[in-house]
Amino acid sequence: MKPNVVIYLLFSLFVIVVNWEAQHSLAIAELHQEVNEEEAIRLRILANSDSVADQALKRDIRDRVNEAITEWVLHIDDMEEAKATIEANLVEIEEIVAQELERYGLEQGYEVDFDAVNFPTKLYGHLVYPAGTYDAVLITLGKGNGENWWCVLFPPLCFIDMANGDAIETTDDEFEEEIAEETDEEEIEVSFFFVEWFSGLFERIFG
Repeated sequence: MKPNVVIYLLFSLFVIVVNWEAQHSLAIAELHQEVNEEEAIRLRILANSDSVADQALKRDIRDRVNEAITEWVLHIDDMEEAKATIEANLVEIEEIVAQELERYGLEQGYEVDFDAVNFPTKLYGHLVYPAGTYDAVLITLGKGNGENWWCVLFPPLCFIDMANGDAIETTDDEFEEEIAEETDEEEIEVSFFFVEWFSGLFERIFG
């Protein structure tokens, strides 16, 4: 076969591969919708320590606070209204924390704030909550040195995290690995297609 034909075929292969990579990247971007920091209210609870009692207390407070806030914002669609509702009920959240501490017989100090708080990246299905600063209810128990728990209060998504256990902070690299795992099988299948196609072409040209 003439050299110019070989060059044309190789160039065609290059164009196909580049086009597939572009379409693949676009598909991933469309699949995972990034949520703006101004579109969510989050919850973060810092346990006093990693002791069994402190972690159990954190989870019980988590359950009661999430239940209360979900009830307050469940039928609210406006972000500002949700923030105002939560801020207006901070005293009730403080009372929940105080009641749980008393029930456990603990004399820990605690703080309940509604402020701008830093969070790592979080993925809920196709929704991506990027790392950044969010308006959040921050509950600090005792020294706040224990494993923390966090979720999205508005729109109400905490129930997803409670079903999956304690949240774990992840770096951007780890998050990218999580996204990549979702498409590994597709990439392998396409890779095999190109290998087989190119092998057949090579054999036809030089075989």
